[in-house]
Amino acid sequence: MKTVHRNIGLRLPSGIKSNQLLTSVLLSGALLLTGCQSTNLGQSNMVAAKQSPSTAKKTLAAALQKQRRQSFSYHSNLEISNEISNNQQITGKSSKPLVASDYVNEHCEETHDQAYAALILQAEKQNKDILAADYDVKRDTIRQSYFECVDAYHAWDDHQYDSDVKVAADYQALFDNYEDKPKPIDAKKAQLLDAYLLKPLSINAQGIYQPMAGKATMLASVQYQARNHHSSINQPIYVDFKNGDVYLWADNFALLNSELLDDKLGTTWRNKWLKIAIDDGTLPKGFGSELIKSHFAALDATYDAAPVGQFDYVAPTTLASLTPKLPAHQLSAMLPADQIIRRVQSFDSYQASYQSYMQIFYSRISKQYPELVKEAEPMAAFETIQGSPDLTSKAMVKKVLAMIKEQMVDDAAIDTNAIANKDVQELYGFDKRGQLKWQQMHRQLDNTSKPNTDKSLTVDVLQQYSAINTTALAFPNLPSNVQSPNASNSIDLRQYGPELLQYYQDGNGTAMGKMMFNMLPMAKERFGVIE
Repeated sequence: MKTVHRNIGLRLPSGIKSNQLLTSVLLSGALLLTGCQSTNLGQSNMVAAKQSPSTAKKTLAAALQKQRRQSFSYHSNLEISNEISNNQQITGKSSKPLVASDYVNEHCEETHDQAYAALILQAEKQNKDILAADYDVKRDTIRQSYFECVDAYHAWDDHQYDSDVKVAADYQALFDNYEDKPKPIDAKKAQLLDAYLLKPLSINAQGIYQPMAGKATMLASVQYQARNHHSSINQPIYVDFKNGDVYLWADNFALLNSELLDDKLGTTWRNKWLKIAIDDGTLPKGFGSELIKSHFAALDATYDAAPVGQFDYVAPTTLASLTPKLPAHQLSAMLPADQIIRRVQSFDSYQASYQSYMQIFYSRISKQYPELVKEAEPMAAFETIQGSPDLTSKAMVKKVLAMIKEQMVDDAAIDTNAIANKDVQELYGFDKRGQLKWQQMHRQLDNTSKPNTDKSLTVDVLQQYSAINTTALAFPNLPSNVQSPNASNSIDLRQYGPELLQYYQDGNGTAMGKMMFNMLPMAKERFGVIE
């Protein structure tokens, strides 16, 4: 599958921003339709295929395109890790040497103090005085190193203003971008982050996708399991493509809603779905279909433009030794593959591909529906959301398209020279019949941060595909009578919203709710100020 992990929030595009989260609202339906069913590529073709980059690209393209109309069951796992902690566990040290201080002008003194403190501890263990003759050579070495360091620092500092001043190469490398280099405290923080958050954390999603039936399901789950603490949260999601509705499990929002807004809610949302209509009838006819076509067209165009050199075949027996190292629990699920195709992109290429996708997508939509973009003001996108009395589907789509345009401008301005030089790796595993069984992606989570790769987090996403088990429940944690939402087991937010507003207009509601509703232009227009 090419992009299913985007629609479930697992694939993280470049330059994470709040406006991209809103952009995903518009694209979510199209991304689900990318499809990930294991597709038969033809056993004879697989046998005859030459192990060349060109063949790898063509084979993968054919598989991904065929998947779009197939039904499938999927399971996704996301793992986040920090590189500095992983490197220390594997090699006993960071991939970059640790520096002694937070600031470059304090490096020499801090290094001297740390070395002298270590010598004092050594003398104490040996029950000797630090001034004993036994330590004359070591004390002198520490002192000379300090003077050498200070001289080199002053030379380096002067070199910033006078290029004729010479600096020793090793000190030049040390002092340049000093503040961005990892420090001992960073290593300790990384270890604590691993031990108390990342390792106990498990993020998964599972569900089915049936394009011909016009539906998709997802059970997203987050678990935290430590020695003395175990917690879990699950969010069932049901998408009705035919009617343009998304359903969320209402129980998860009932407590918060009753505390903040609806003090009369009680247990009326128990074992119910929340129905959110994506199209309320204000969007142009055929918009949903064109949205999906534009998504696929943009995907195909950017894939076709990808250099052949990004693709190759990987022997399954070499998976365990690949760099970057694959998470152990993901590796075990990947090993049975009979054939593996790999795609590796530099971040520059990944960023350019994403930019190209967004430009093609936006261009097609804007040409087909100019009325959705002609009034959009990219720089005022968030302001128009707050200030507009219209909260229709058409109004929201116009604002999201404005944010896409703004995002393209922002991403184009990113200085890729200041970005950590990390590759984005994708692996695709096929069985002996040529069926795609899984895909795995590894990338740096925050590529737009300072150029300190040791501080950055990395994300590994594994997506596994299989045939749909017709006897299994789509949502194992829900009662059997609410597996599919309907009129009797769901709350329509389009009806609930006005009813709640009227409840406040009648003088009821919470203090927090009154403040929130008074901030909504549509509430002010309909009811005036709610006292």
